[in-house]
Amino acid sequence: MKTIYTIALAASLLALSCGKKETTNNNNKPTVAVKVTKVTANDNNPFITASGKVEATNSAELSTRMMGYVTNIHVKVGDKVNKGQLLLSINNSDLQAKKAQVEANIIKAKAGFSSAEKDYNRFKNLFEQNSASQKEFDDITVHYNVAKANLEAAKQMRNEINSQFAYTNIRTPFSGVVTNKFIDKGAMANPGMPLISVEGKGGFEVTALVPESEISQIKKDTKVDVTIKSINKTVTGKVSEVSTSAKNTGGQYLVKINLDKTDVKLLSGMFATVQFPVEKTQKSTDMVLIPSEALVHKGQLSGIYTVSQSNTAVLRWLRLGRTFGNQVEVLSGLSADESYIVSSESKLYNGANITIQ
Repeated sequence: MKTIYTIALAASLLALSCGKKETTNNNNKPTVAVKVTKVTANDNNPFITASGKVEATNSAELSTRMMGYVTNIHVKVGDKVNKGQLLLSINNSDLQAKKAQVEANIIKAKAGFSSAEKDYNRFKNLFEQNSASQKEFDDITVHYNVAKANLEAAKQMRNEINSQFAYTNIRTPFSGVVTNKFIDKGAMANPGMPLISVEGKGGFEVTALVPESEISQIKKDTKVDVTIKSINKTVTGKVSEVSTSAKNTGGQYLVKINLDKTDVKLLSGMFATVQFPVEKTQKSTDMVLIPSEALVHKGQLSGIYTVSQSNTAVLRWLRLGRTFGNQVEVLSGLSADESYIVSSESKLYNGANITIQ
């Protein structure tokens, strides 16, 4: 009887063991349906690209020629302003004192000129009647001209003082929006120091830097496409300026593009990629381009999912080059005729089982 129980127990354990082993083998990972495409080498890229930044066509950083404390700031960043609107006031007590002195000098000069004019007219009549000598008339004429010049100099000094008042009351040169404020109330404003920046409503432009190997092919008035990276939108524009010197730009040449009117909401400072529709001077054989939407980003690394021989997803890290519209150049990590995954029905991960649609 004891032997029968032992055999029965052994049989039960064997059955459980076999069942457990079978369950482990059947516990396969779920498959993910994906779409795959092959890499193709691009040997005739039809445009040159350059990175740039969006800026307002009408923009100004306002400063002053006077030194003084800021007494009031009448606007805030983001406020809409009209041409001539007062933005900032600087203490002008020293100018007020100078103006009072100038006004006193004008009164004094007017009195001197009035007296000299009367003497001149009197001696002129006497000279015409031969009752005054030539020397006496010449002396009074000189005295009259000096008094007249002193009065004119005093008036011009008043004009100079009045013009300096414009630098203590900073006004906007055009209608637009206040984009930045570089100083606070009570701080000392110095000559040439930026105080407030204003951008007008005249549209936007992109300032891009182009290498010397390609600048010769870019011409003024060329129509270009501009991709705004942060919002993934493409707008059109036209080349308005092409610099002929790279002295102050580190070997890169400055190119400006006026953007066409668009419904896309643009903001100054947005980064952009400009596509110039001209043929490249250097042959670009074996250039590998992949769609940017297929990339996987983790920190500062960028990669793409490829397909292994056992139909699993393999994450491969890449070294990327320049951006061409919605495509990115692959410098290393992926070669021509290799397949990669462009989209999947669910989230992919390294080693996931896949089904190619």
